[in-house]
Amino acid sequence: MQNIYDKVHALADELKNDPQVIDYREATNKISENPEAKKMVEDFRRIQFEAYSEQVQTGKISKETEEKMQNLGGAIMLNPQVSSYISAEAAFAQMWDDILKILNDAIGVNIIAPSQE
Repeated sequence: MQNIYDKVHALADELKNDPQVIDYREATNKISENPEAKKMVEDFRRIQFEAYSEQVQTGKISKETEEKMQNLGGAIMLNPQVSSYISAEAAFAQMWDDILKILNDAIGVNIIAPSQE
């Protein structure tokens, strides 16, 4: 009979060989080897964070931030390497969220985050 750690290692092996994980890993490696693409992804993250912060603080995203997002989004779509990375990351994030939901549901404990007052 396998213990829980053996099963987790088996899941880790499955994840390591999953096509979505492989795509994400390869896209990440390509981005890290290309300074221009890496900067574009970093800029995208920074603008995403700005938009999120504005949304939380004011309830809306400023026109200036929206324009930045649109401009950079257009540039990303024209760069196959960055576009591929963003797509691979989104697919992996969805899979990871699904896995965490399954695990949380199995545990049966609702983890409560501290309130932000």
